[in-house]
Amino acid sequence: MRFTSNIAVAVKNSWKRNFPFSAQFYLDLVDELIAKEMSFTHEPVDCANCKKRFTSVFCKVENDTMAEINDEKICTPYKKGQVIFHEDSRPLGIFCVNRGKIKLVKTGDDGKEQILRLIKPGDLMGYRALLSGDKYSASAVVMEEAGICFIPKDLFMAVLKKDGQLSFEIMKLLSDDLRKAEVSITHFAQKPVRERLAEALLFIKESYGFKPDGKTIDLKISREELANLVGTATETTIRLLSDLKHEGVVNLEGKAIEIINLKELVKIANIED
Repeated sequence: MRFTSNIAVAVKNSWKRNFPFSAQFYLDLVDELIAKEMSFTHEPVDCANCKKRFTSVFCKVENDTMAEINDEKICTPYKKGQVIFHEDSRPLGIFCVNRGKIKLVKTGDDGKEQILRLIKPGDLMGYRALLSGDKYSASAVVMEEAGICFIPKDLFMAVLKKDGQLSFEIMKLLSDDLRKAEVSITHFAQKPVRERLAEALLFIKESYGFKPDGKTIDLKISREELANLVGTATETTIRLLSDLKHEGVVNLEGKAIEIINLKELVKIANIED
């Protein structure tokens, strides 16, 4: 009987050392984690009622065509840090962003990432590789929890062939991509890093807007990510951000960036407002 009692005491002490709280605490914690996991879902959105449709290439597509896409699309939730598609993989369709924030990144020979684009709700991803028959030139990585609708390749190509309006919108999108690439190359070659950083901050603001306070950019971005977007060293980005803060142009709170003087930031970027 004493032997059994000693075992019971040992088990009890071991439980207290490894699990210092009550059993109910851990049960409640498990329930909370399960509830949080279950809350991370992306309910399929009917294309006919999707608010982002009217700011995308599908804005003028016929209702019958949209109904066909709606029946075949696959809606998936993604967590921060997840990769939607990988560089050098083959496209199987296109991705339409319903919510969330995503970055397109390309890995250099030295293993360093370069952010090519920031993706917002309503944007398409993967269409250039799909139309050209090439592999993806970059990877798509989630920056904030996202909901993505996937449209299979065969369906998208069939719709593209029969819907002239969608084909025209895609051509406009590709032309705009080319224009932005030309501007980006020119600025990278001719602008100093300080101007490129200011321009990057304005670009993020235009992509995602402000938080309700009307000053804080609605994206938490690390200094390394910002450096990868600008195309410079992280240390340089940190120093230049500090300069902008001391000049009263921005305020920094962790990964949050608040634009204090928008007019001055535009002036530093050397672009038209």
